Amino acid sequence: MKGSAIALFIVVLCTLITVEAPAQTFGHGSDTNNPTFEASLFKDLSFRNIGPYRGGRSVAVAGHDAQPYTFYAGFTGGGVFKTTDGGNTWKNITDGYFKTGSVGAIDIADSDPNVIYVGMGETDIRGNMSAGDGMYRTTDAGKTWTWLGMGESQFIGDIEVHPTDPDVVWIAAMGKLFGTDGNEERGVFKTTDGGKTWKKVLYRNKMTGAVDIAVDPNNPRILFAALWEAYRNPWEMSSGGEGSGLFKSTDGGESWTEITKNPGMPKGLIGKIGVSVSPVNSDRVFAIVENARGGGLFRSDDAGDTWQRVSADRNLRQRAWYYSKVITDPENADVVYVLNVGFWKSNDGGKTFGRIRTPHGDHHDLWIASDNPKRMIIGDDGGGQVTYNGGEGWSSMDVYPTAQIYQVITDNQFP
Repeated sequence: MKGSAIALFIVVLCTLITVEAPAQTFGHGSDTNNPTFEASLFKDLSFRNIGPYRGGRSVAVAGHDAQPYTFYAGFTGGGVFKTTDGGNTWKNITDGYFKTGSVGAIDIADSDPNVIYVGMGETDIRGNMSAGDGMYRTTDAGKTWTWLGMGESQFIGDIEVHPTDPDVVWIAAMGKLFGTDGNEERGVFKTTDGGKTWKKVLYRNKMTGAVDIAVDPNNPRILFAALWEAYRNPWEMSSGGEGSGLFKSTDGGESWTEITKNPGMPKGLIGKIGVSVSPVNSDRVFAIVENARGGGLFRSDDAGDTWQRVSADRNLRQRAWYYSKVITDPENADVVYVLNVGFWKSNDGGKTFGRIRTPHGDHHDLWIASDNPKRMIIGDDGGGQVTYNGGEGWSSMDVYPTAQIYQVITDNQFP
């Protein structure tokens, strides 16, 4: 009798649940393969991140000597993130301010760690790259941001802030990269008023932009700039042309002289170039040059007048259009780093290299503290990772939700 009562209760309960449940309506009569769901049931739902966190591609990282635990990483699909605990935790600081999500370059004013410039649009020209909308600036370490124009530049490869004046900035703008029609807002631009106005100081043609800049920290009137003729279509990528080249300025970027054809430089078509000046010895300049027959790492010991190829190692220059970044050590003129699939370090002026292990491959940017070269942040296809021991150990890359989404598929029955 007791069992019969329980069974009866279950039957009644199931009946009540069936009566109270919202009815599904079906289109085309009784076609259960195409159900229509009541929209009111989902009106209060909103997106939330359910993890797991995974870092996406970062081509722009920065730090400051005065703040040993603070770093910034710009992502190609997530804006700028900031850490104040050495890379253990990160927080997005640009949501609600930036109109586009792809960050191409970051630089912090040496004279004021609160002043940071960000250029939008990556210049490592994969088929899935996204264009940016120009330049942004913060004067409160990322709490608020101001748009500085340059929207038609689309892809900004580098930013260099004057070492003592935070209002003087040079940027390398690649301009329109999709298609073969090009545009005019490309080359090297300079501002002397914190980005209120910009002056084009180096320009080649509508198909050639600027991808890298190096400022001599001992004399900021001396600059080097790399121009790159390149374009991208869904079915092809072109890297190199008559417009590509390496240039030098001795008057703060107001005028430029091409040094690509100086003795020791490779002959023939030039592609992407990365350039860096040694803070220890201003005469020592490194350039990683894309060239089919004579490419590699080049070194000048007379400020660019003459060059010698110190390494032709393919590990340093494979897929040059995607990498080609060289950085000099702030304390030792013989120490130089090259970013590629691997993270490479030379202790003998670029003649030989050893690989430093990192959490992820495909490296694009590196910042080194000038007061402690073992403190670095590297940007790669897994995000930004911090080291305090010269690369023996790194922070995790799985601490921010910036993984790039290449494809989304929806359920046509229940979208």
